[in-house]
Amino acid sequence: MIVTILFFAQARDRAKRASQTIDMPAGSRVADVVAHLKREHPELEPLWPHLAIALDGKLDALMPRSPIARSWRCCPR
Repeated sequence: MIVTILFFAQARDRAKRASQTIDMPAGSRVADVVAHLKREHPELEPLWPHLAIALDGKLDALMPRSPIARSWRCCPR
């Protein structure tokens, strides 16, 4: 499954990009995408307590068991 991550504000500055597309296995969850991002972008570590995730365009608290959406955002709360 192709997932597009959109970075905003400090997350965008630290990741040095506005967006990223990753290929995740079918059945992946938010926690799987977060783990991938933590491995690929350790510079985001200080921001994780302050980040919110938008799934299918709806801003929600981080829900590790939620199925991933095709597009989600990593932005300050």
